[in-house]
Amino acid sequence: RSHDLIALPEGGCAIQRGDANRAVEAVIAWMRAQGVSAYDERTHRGIIRHVVTRATRKGGVMTVIVANAKKLPHEAELIAQLKAAVPQLESVVLSINDRPTNVILGTQLRTLYGKPSMTDTLCGLIFRVSPLSFFQVNPEQTEKLYALALEFAQLDGTQHVVDAYCGAGTISLLLAQHAKSVLGVEIVPEAIADAKANAARNGIENVEFICGAAEEILPAHLREGLRPDVVVVDPPRKGCDEALLRALIEVAPQRIVYVSCNPATLARDAGILTREGGYVAERVQSVDMFCWTGGVETVMLLSKLSDARHIDIHVDMNELDVTPAESQTAATYDDIKAYVREHSGLTVSTLYIAQVKRKYGILSRECYNKAKSEEAKQPQCPADKERAIAEALRFYGMIA
Repeated sequence: RSHDLIALPEGGCAIQRGDANRAVEAVIAWMRAQGVSAYDERTHRGIIRHVVTRATRKGGVMTVIVANAKKLPHEAELIAQLKAAVPQLESVVLSINDRPTNVILGTQLRTLYGKPSMTDTLCGLIFRVSPLSFFQVNPEQTEKLYALALEFAQLDGTQHVVDAYCGAGTISLLLAQHAKSVLGVEIVPEAIADAKANAARNGIENVEFICGAAEEILPAHLREGLRPDVVVVDPPRKGCDEALLRALIEVAPQRIVYVSCNPATLARDAGILTREGGYVAERVQSVDMFCWTGGVETVMLLSKLSDARHIDIHVDMNELDVTPAESQTAATYDDIKAYVREHSGLTVSTLYIAQVKRKYGILSRECYNKAKSEEAKQPQCPADKERAIAEALRFYGMIA
């Protein structure tokens, strides 16, 4: 979990295309020859932050140089070095990122060579992809992934569909061929521009794209009467914003198709939708997207339970053959801390766990590190950590 940079061995990254590795090597050689500095995340000094490469199925290569500067020194020499190293180079773009952040790409772009975007084919459609547009890196497996998402959506041409986190519109346009209408939502303006161009390029008219945060756009549209039959979400690794999950629970689509690159946040969000939204995880399938690594993409179908076929049963703890003291032993404090850290990335204290346990009525004894003075102020568990602890308690069966 560090941001330390590790030098790659000769030949570059083993799962990266050869021309991508050669592009990286060319940039490093140019930096050394011209005395161009690397960016230091701790001091926020230096110029070159990242090298991002993209390649089409036909072999064309785009190289994006992320820099802490609006202009690079010796740009002509950089272009010459890249063209010599990568014969199929089609584009070199400067992404300006002078913010003190660990976000990779900057929003200001300047084309140094070739075209500002590339086109590629996926699932029989043609897509324009710019440096800021999300596009999966493994086209063969992406087609399998999106075919699963389409299968799980169970479209017959009559459904209204929402595609949250739609990127350049790849999933949206695939869904639109089988739905009555599709609304795509994405926060990156360049991606929305690409999505609209892609819809026009492929002659697909029953789709609309809106730029904005899904967790803000969707609740507003839901309040105005938008009632989708199916919602597809493909969020970043951090998962869905809680506001979006609450909006989905409110509108209650018949099916939610969740595409995820992080099984931990998928499990967290699916837990909320099943416990609080009346959904059931009906199908789940992983796709080996990142070969020779532990990373997978996962598709889950969450279906809305029918009120006519299902009832909630509430059982009082006193009716069970277990005492409150016994229920407290389901997991240790260390177990709960480990679960929270693994599934949410948060670190919680024993005090916070005790506060949440007391809130749910499963802590009968006084907390050992409770303040001795009645006037002493005790730190209270923040809301995000309380939710994470409660999730751990539910996992271990300590609360319903």
